Amino acid sequence: MDVKTHSLIDKTLCGTPEEVSEDYARVQMTTTSQMAVDETGLVHGGFVFGLADHAAMLAVNHPNVVLGAADVRFLKPVRPEEKISAVARVTETEGKKRIVEATVLRGNEKILQGRFDCFVLEKHVLS
Repeated sequence: MDVKTHSLIDKTLCGTPEEVSEDYARVQMTTTSQMAVDETGLVHGGFVFGLADHAAMLAVNHPNVVLGAADVRFLKPVRPEEKISAVARVTETEGKKRIVEATVLRGNEKILQGRFDCFVLEKHVLS
């Protein structure tokens, strides 16, 4: 795997890359009790979204990729200590814009489905 972006990301919060290839990425994460929002153990959707976003960035895999927009659907709840994974594929390229479809899974069960509008900039967004 030649990962060119998000090299300093906290993998405990946003997942660990398992596969990165051209226009494709798969990232895995085990949720933790620190991600829960209440006594029932519901994991905050932001962590699930972060996993999907990380996979989308790796599918583009450019040092200057940024997220411009996302349209996601949360389909199932997640609890602590569950292994979830995100699969992302670039489906369209138009100039600087990359459309990425991402799915978060718990086994074969869909947890989140989304479209991420990513942009590859000429220089880093903070430069």
